Amino acid sequence: MTYVDGFVVPIPKKNVEAYRRMSRKAGKIWMEYGALDYKECAGDDLNIKGVLTFPKGIGIKSSETVIFAFITYKSRAHRDKVNAKVMADPRLQMPSSMPFDPKRMMYGGFKAIVDL
Repeated sequence: MTYVDGFVVPIPKKNVEAYRRMSRKAGKIWMEYGALDYKECAGDDLNIKGVLTFPKGIGIKSSETVIFAFITYKSRAHRDKVNAKVMADPRLQMPSSMPFDPKRMMYGGFKAIVDL
C-alpha cells in the first residue's frame, strides 16, 4: 500500500499565485527524487452544510482560502528516503518571505488503507 504526506494550509487569497509558483518548483524536486504523485489544490467548494468544513476546521479569515496538498510514495520507508534527499537539496530554499504562515500549516503522514 502507498504512503501519503498530507497538508492543509490556510493562505491569504492574494498569495495563492506566489504559493503556486513556490509549490511547482518544490513539486518538481519531490518528483525528481521519486515521489509518485504531487498535488497542491486551492479551495473551491468550501461552504458545505452539515459537515465541518476546512475553513471552519482550520479557522481561516475571510481574506484567506485553504490549500489541500498531498504527496504519494511507495511506502513510509520510501517517503523517508525521498524526503531526506529533498530536504538536503539546495534548490529547496525557503523564501525570506513565505506566502503563508507555516505555523498554521497542518501536516501528517498517512498509510493508505484503500488504494484503488
